[in-house]
Amino acid sequence: MFHKEIKEPLMRIENLRKDYPAKGTGLIGHKNMIHSVDGIDLTIYEGETLGIVGESGCGKSTMGRQMVALERPTSGRVLYKEQDISNMPAGQLQKIRTEFQMIFQDSTSSLNPRKQIYDILAAPMLYHGIVKKENISHEINRLLNLVGLPSSVRHRYPHEFSGGQRQRIGIAKALSLKPKLIVCDEPVSALDVSVQAQVLNLLRQLQEELRLTYVFIGHGLGAVHYISNRIAVMYLGKIVEVADTEELFNNPIHPYSKALFDASPLPDPKCRHRDRIVLSGEIPSAAALPGGCRFHTRCPYAVDSCREMEPKLESISAGSNHLSACPVMSDNLRRRDFSNGREENKDN
Repeated sequence: MFHKEIKEPLMRIENLRKDYPAKGTGLIGHKNMIHSVDGIDLTIYEGETLGIVGESGCGKSTMGRQMVALERPTSGRVLYKEQDISNMPAGQLQKIRTEFQMIFQDSTSSLNPRKQIYDILAAPMLYHGIVKKENISHEINRLLNLVGLPSSVRHRYPHEFSGGQRQRIGIAKALSLKPKLIVCDEPVSALDVSVQAQVLNLLRQLQEELRLTYVFIGHGLGAVHYISNRIAVMYLGKIVEVADTEELFNNPIHPYSKALFDASPLPDPKCRHRDRIVLSGEIPSAAALPGGCRFHTRCPYAVDSCREMEPKLESISAGSNHLSACPVMSDNLRRRDFSNGREENKDN
């Protein structure tokens, strides 16, 4: 697993934006745009697992596709090992795109139903020259063994497998090109709980053995908590909070993060009567975003400045790697810490 002393950036995202034309028509000569990802800055460190959480439609998967160059951003940059892959020519991109791969949520649609597993795994390796033709059979057996499947399944078709087995094949497909970074786009959300645990354990084992870096996109907080070293919380195309996993779960600062965690079931009956944030109102449309903080329409702590100024993602205290885009709650935290410090000085 990721060690805190490893702090080499593998990928940096700078002011990333992705817009899509909205369905229907706007004014004459004007197209309404959906702002799926809207000005994101983020760093992924080598060897870590960065979790991305948020409600459906917040832009998590869209950001993931930009990371592996499946789509071009509207603006901004994605830097992989300091190379800008977001605007890289196709010929140059082909040479390095084997180093970042994606595991998709829907294992059925991500595997060609007309091809056997042997061909599904062999084609990308032969195309990119990862393995010579005479060694391909041995390499496929190795990949299947790596994900916990017998080599005898290689001549079967995707529909002959269970959902969990298909996802293992999807993982093998991603590993076939020997990547350094894998974006896991909700890879366990469609699986039974017992199978989820098996796949999550497999991902952790592979990370340890192959020294992989993961971006783990999910809405199941239990899975994200289990596998992630850091977590970024997204809301309507923006990252509103980033922190180490235990720090974020124990001390969420942004009201949206608090509400997100409060919405998850609590296994301990003693904790079920704690104060919880219950959100009201609907999520604003990504085609008509509110001014100021885009969460203020649902936030119980919103003040006038929240409706006027868009907050920046900033450290909650000097030198802290816990970042939040809520100046109201961050200021409350600083005042509380200052008051506690004064009380301690009085006692001394």
